[in-house]
Amino acid sequence: MTSLRKLGSSDLEVFPLALGGNVFGWTADQAQSFAVLDAYTAAGGNFVDTADVYSAWADGNQGGESETILGQWLGARGNRSDVVVATKVSQHPEYQGLSAANIKAAADASLRRLRTDYIDLYYTHFDRPDVPVEEIIGALDDLVKAGKVRHIAASNISAERLRASLEFSDREGLARYVALQPHYNLVSRDTYEGELQDLAERTGLAAVPYYALASGFLTGKYRSGTTVESARAGGAAKHLETERGRRVLDALDEIAAAHDAPVATVALAWLAAQPTVVAPIASARTVEQLPALLGVGELTLTEAEVGRLTEASA
Repeated sequence: MTSLRKLGSSDLEVFPLALGGNVFGWTADQAQSFAVLDAYTAAGGNFVDTADVYSAWADGNQGGESETILGQWLGARGNRSDVVVATKVSQHPEYQGLSAANIKAAADASLRRLRTDYIDLYYTHFDRPDVPVEEIIGALDDLVKAGKVRHIAASNISAERLRASLEFSDREGLARYVALQPHYNLVSRDTYEGELQDLAERTGLAAVPYYALASGFLTGKYRSGTTVESARAGGAAKHLETERGRRVLDALDEIAAAHDAPVATVALAWLAAQPTVVAPIASARTVEQLPALLGVGELTLTEAEVGRLTEASA
């Protein structure tokens, strides 16, 4: 059985792969979403990542579809206390921004959709530098004190703003970020590596990277001359046009063959081996896509293999 990992300084223990909920109510309907959630938890998974805005971008959707499906599933399965639920605030069409009033109203709306009275991990989805960190942390701390949120986290934030937030929490004795959700994978390393990663390491934050498989590119299904039917095909295929993308695929193929493992598992295992990373996020539209993701808990790359991938993706 894959062992759980401690999420930063929190008391949360999570499976080494967070299941991305962005597809629920978008490319996966309720029945497909339930099937994926059932299979993920049956394999020992316990960490589901969503956001209030998922999936407002899809035709006919308003935002909140993913949380609604997740809430219906939690209610139907009666397993709320077994699942670490992460959601986010700032992007929902009706709850834009990070003012204190908006954070609190958005959290209440998320709780209603999720059919629960608490959120395990609540992220600021995209930082709003026009709002003082004091106001944001103050509102999040109020939610923690009210028992509506267990732990707080940040995504898409600069090192400067993150540092200011942590310092304010420490100085005032308020709720403090325990995790960071950066855009980070083998073909996108620049946003996280460097100042942000150093800060996370120094302050004990857990990294939970999104786009862990570069919109599907790092599953290996995108190759020159192939066409993939996917809502995210454009975002993934662009990496094929770069020398870096092709180098990474070659290295992944080589290591995957050595382990008799799927390319996606190897790409996730490289992420899992990076300092601060506790659980990469990846989503599955179908149950068939899950095993390659879940395998990250079982596959440990050698130092040489991690080095080979790091070099190929430089």
